[in-house]
Amino acid sequence: MTRWNLSIPEKTDQAIRTFLARTGGKKGDLSRFVDEAVRRRVLDLTVHGIKDRNAGLDQQKILDLIDEEVDAARAGRP
Repeated sequence: MTRWNLSIPEKTDQAIRTFLARTGGKKGDLSRFVDEAVRRRVLDLTVHGIKDRNAGLDQQKILDLIDEEVDAARAGRP
């Protein structure tokens, strides 16, 4: 487990602590909340990057490539 020291706006701190208190928060909930938020944001940025990169590609070609890779994975081929 890694420890972070973060600086966030006071309003953000109050908002999350109020939310956690209202929902029955307990020890470790703030860390879990931040972990989940970071993971979601990284996934969101990754997906947007891939979509931007593939924006110029033909949709059918993308679907065909996906089908090929799924078939290869199911067949146990690299």
